[in-house]
Amino acid sequence: MILDLYNYWVVIALMMVGFYSVIVRGNLIKKLIGLNIFQTSVFIFYISVGKVDGGTAPILVDGVTLYSNPLPHVLILTAIVVGIATLALALALVVRIKDAYGTVEEEEIREIDEQ
Repeated sequence: MILDLYNYWVVIALMMVGFYSVIVRGNLIKKLIGLNIFQTSVFIFYISVGKVDGGTAPILVDGVTLYSNPLPHVLILTAIVVGIATLALALALVVRIKDAYGTVEEEEIREIDEQ
């Protein structure tokens, strides 16, 4: 039974790795990578939940009674595009922070701000 749900275990592992990276790392780039890993785990979760065993595309055909809902996959496709745009904006902000402070380490930026 546990092996049947391996994709959920992968989701949990990726989620924890991403969350750990965001919490523990001080480097802003590493935090963004952690957020991206976390976001990817959410995508995998929604795709896994949206899959119907034995389901076909929602096209009316004689003899087919079990259909798969395409809405979760469409929403995830939209979320991937939004995630890429958000990551690009965040990386641009990190570049501006690097120009302004000379570092991307969170603690060093706080020390510079306190002076």
